[in-house]
Amino acid sequence: MRRSLIVALCAGLVAFLAAFHLPYPIDGYDLTGIRRLLYLERVQNGELEGDLPPEGARKSLMDIQLHLPGADSLDTVPAPDPALQRRLERLFADRDDSYGITVFDITPGAPARYAELRPTNRYQPGSVGKLAIATGFFAELRRRYPDRPERRRALLKEHTVQAGQWIVSDHHTIPLFDPETNEYTRRQPRPSDVFSLYEWVDFMLSPSSNAAASVVWKEATLMRAFGDEYPASEEREQQFLESTPADSLGRIAHRVVHKPLDAAGIPERMWRLGSFFTHTASRRIDVPGGSIGTPQGLMRWMLRLEQGRIVDPWSSLELKRLLYMTGNRIRYASAPTLRDDAVYFKSGSLYSCEEEEGFTCEPYTGNRFNYMNSIAIVETADGRVYMVAMMSNVLRVNSAVEHQSLATFIERIVADLHEG
Repeated sequence: MRRSLIVALCAGLVAFLAAFHLPYPIDGYDLTGIRRLLYLERVQNGELEGDLPPEGARKSLMDIQLHLPGADSLDTVPAPDPALQRRLERLFADRDDSYGITVFDITPGAPARYAELRPTNRYQPGSVGKLAIATGFFAELRRRYPDRPERRRALLKEHTVQAGQWIVSDHHTIPLFDPETNEYTRRQPRPSDVFSLYEWVDFMLSPSSNAAASVVWKEATLMRAFGDEYPASEEREQQFLESTPADSLGRIAHRVVHKPLDAAGIPERMWRLGSFFTHTASRRIDVPGGSIGTPQGLMRWMLRLEQGRIVDPWSSLELKRLLYMTGNRIRYASAPTLRDDAVYFKSGSLYSCEEEEGFTCEPYTGNRFNYMNSIAIVETADGRVYMVAMMSNVLRVNSAVEHQSLATFIERIVADLHEG
């Protein structure tokens, strides 16, 4: 009897703590309304047949934490660690000079180690730029509800937005799950689709939907324009978007994204987003300037995330949670050596080909340009924690495979330093 009472009390305590730690990914459908999570939960529980993500991607979000909260004295990365710097230079000695990389080992209880190669090189960031949109979006949520994170979450879960023409065009597919029929499919988004803000943000970061990125940035722009009146009626929002000149909307969208980045110590020379991700949205909202990214800027974003300084601690943790459960582990995060490790990840690519004798154009092997960018926070099964920002423009090679291979080598380097 006493043992049963203890078990019941423990179960109640777990439920109580869960309410405050707000756990998901796989176990987060009730909290977020993100339906793909319910599909994964039912697969994990044996209710449905399907594929689960690798072992390292099955954490409860009760276990996901920020590693440097309150470490405001660490305003930037430390000086390069000699041992890590030597190993990194050796790894890239015979590789293309277009690689720019920063590595920062922040393992708890161990000395911080940092190394870099060409950290200020500028690249086309591709889909890594969606992190800038996410930053601006969460900043607007805070402006709407500065002291009420629970109201932010309610808005994310309950407010739905129709895709409309903002999503044209996008080749990425999104995961769709019907809880009533248990039907799970993937397809390109359609103008008639209606999803919650939570699902649009998840689509933007998980399967890296360009359509979702345009919707989320548009909604963040509307939040800034309408303030406490957001969400306004569909008619009012549409009238505002149609009656405001494209360049005026672009200036608002620019401020939405770059003010919070600048507040985090990431100026536009390190990271700038200058275009929506779909053609129709780009015509409607003309954002000034082009897009650039640097390994230095991306590393600083991850540092600020772990410090709880991307907008605020609630937003930082929420963004880290959203980066944990990607639709598939690809590129850097797909390295087999990381299978049992937690990886918080975003990648971006952009390639183009021109006619060249003897050359066949294939995905991620452009001979005109071939940008491939990866950021990853890796938490290994044995307790190591490190961050990597890598950007490249290596022509005529499959850079997706190259980033995967480099992830294996970098993991070995970091592990060796801890063992040595």
